[in-house]
Amino acid sequence: AGRTPQLRQRFDVVTARSFGPPAVTAECGAPFLGPGGVLLVAEPPGAPDTRWPRHGLELLHLVDDGVVRVRAAGVRRLRAEKPVDEAFPREVGVPAKRPLFHVEQRA
Repeated sequence: AGRTPQLRQRFDVVTARSFGPPAVTAECGAPFLGPGGVLLVAEPPGAPDTRWPRHGLELLHLVDDGVVRVRAAGVRRLRAEKPVDEAFPREVGVPAKRPLFHVEQRA
């Protein structure tokens, strides 16, 4: 759907809850956002900031504006600096098989 001209870059806000790993969620959500739009992602309890590495988000022109607390839950706010490149999202299944970035694991 992110490649559909009627939907691409048309939204100010996109939300995601239990969609998939961070790299998949970011790649699939970013194409819907116009410049300045935000992708709001429900975070699991105790999720580390390392789930959203800056170098990976930069590929999609997203900036991590941090977590907003809503009661006990956290919502990650990713802001689109500019429209994502036409190469994204990649073909169905590719984001999960070959993610743009990997989450760093803390010991």
